[in-house]
Amino acid sequence: MRVIVARCEVEYRGRLRTRLPEAVRMVLLKGDGSVQIHADYGGYKPLNWMSAPTAIEEQPGLLRVRRVRGPDEEIEVRIAEILADQEFPLDAESKLEKDGVEAELQRLLAHDPTSLGEGFLLVRREWATDIGPVDLLCRDADGGYVAVEIKRVATTDAVDQLTRYLERINADPQLRPCRGVLAACTIKPQARALAESRGIVCAEIDLAQLRGERSPELRLFAA
Repeated sequence: MRVIVARCEVEYRGRLRTRLPEAVRMVLLKGDGSVQIHADYGGYKPLNWMSAPTAIEEQPGLLRVRRVRGPDEEIEVRIAEILADQEFPLDAESKLEKDGVEAELQRLLAHDPTSLGEGFLLVRREWATDIGPVDLLCRDADGGYVAVEIKRVATTDAVDQLTRYLERINADPQLRPCRGVLAACTIKPQARALAESRGIVCAEIDLAQLRGERSPELRLFAA
């Protein structure tokens, strides 16, 4: 990973056009080609970012990042002063392990995806995208693709995560249109409202029913 701390101005051109005025910011260039631009506020979320694969062009005082596949997007970082520029080799690690409940939910739903919708068939667990794997990729009764993200407790962060996966999956003409299902034991009201506004189906699941300890019941809340 390369970490640049610089006084810079950032302009994004794509589905809209935005500009960050000159200020000191941190630019992360990851080995997989993804790029993030951070300020010292806003929590963990970057001010601007672009997922891999990207093409990165560097000139004196200028860093230009262009998306290789999908929408025509570009981030241009105009550097006035570099305060630090270092590279660090990071260990390759597997995906963050789910807690016991999420792992069991994934296993049970993969075994019987019809719990998520009539006629659902599993395509693959941990379907890889260029920004990480989605828990399940299924096909519905009409043959359309469905991406399923599984949580013990689903918050708005889970909706944002699934939204990013859907964006990447739908960039593949062989998979689109792909819709999303957010499956969880508990779905927070704010997460449900955000999911519905984005056309994502919410499936609130009783783990005991999936285990066969009670008669099956699944509540689906469609947008």
